[in-house]
Amino acid sequence: MSRHEKIRIGRATAELIADNETVFLGSGTTVLEAAKNLRDRKNLTVITNSLPVLNTLAGLKEVTVISLGGMLRDSELSFIGHITEQALAEVRVDKVVMGTRGISLEHGLTNDYLQETLTDRAILRIGREVIIVADHTKVNRVATALLAPLDSMQMFVTDSKADKKFIQALKKQGINVIVA
Repeated sequence: MSRHEKIRIGRATAELIADNETVFLGSGTTVLEAAKNLRDRKNLTVITNSLPVLNTLAGLKEVTVISLGGMLRDSELSFIGHITEQALAEVRVDKVVMGTRGISLEHGLTNDYLQETLTDRAILRIGREVIIVADHTKVNRVATALLAPLDSMQMFVTDSKADKKFIQALKKQGINVIVA
């Protein structure tokens, strides 16, 4: 997976986020690329459990950043667990942007780290629209833990190397797909 693909996915994802919106940005390098492209938004509110996203958007006059506390997962630099989930129960957003370790037609969205799965499920519940971002290496991949069925997302943003049959199948299910 080249960094250029993640940058393109991040740019395309940021274009889906307008001024005056409230969004949740999850952890991971692809979501971080989206965050880097939101620095010029006006009156944007970002809720996140990602330390790198916090650092990227901190101190911007037009962006309000809300951090969710919790247990710091060192490998992802993200906050997870009970405290994070309690905070998530108190917020609602226009859009959720998050990555996934695997996405398949048969098994939906899957994750590698069991302890993070409950936090990620809580994240999926807070958005009117859920945007999943994942490069082609995550497509048709199944990780250890079931996160959610495919119909928990409204939009999927990926790169041009993603399996074409997979993309067509998502579109047939009514999921919008953007190929960056």
